[in-house]
Amino acid sequence: MENNAVTKLLALVLILAMVIQIIKPLGLPGLRRRMDFWKIALVAFAVWAVALLGRDLIA
Repeated sequence: MENNAVTKLLALVLILAMVIQIIKPLGLPGLRRRMDFWKIALVAFAVWAVALLGRDLIA
């Protein structure tokens, strides 16, 4: 699987988690309210940045 595909799949999974959080909260610690979807977005940005940096450093 190509690194670009992994990055796109990761983005899709994290966006799906944010949508689910808005519709019905996940109930995990720190994610008990619908308004907490921004925390998923913050983690998603950090993971995405690390994935891109890792891809660029390896290539």
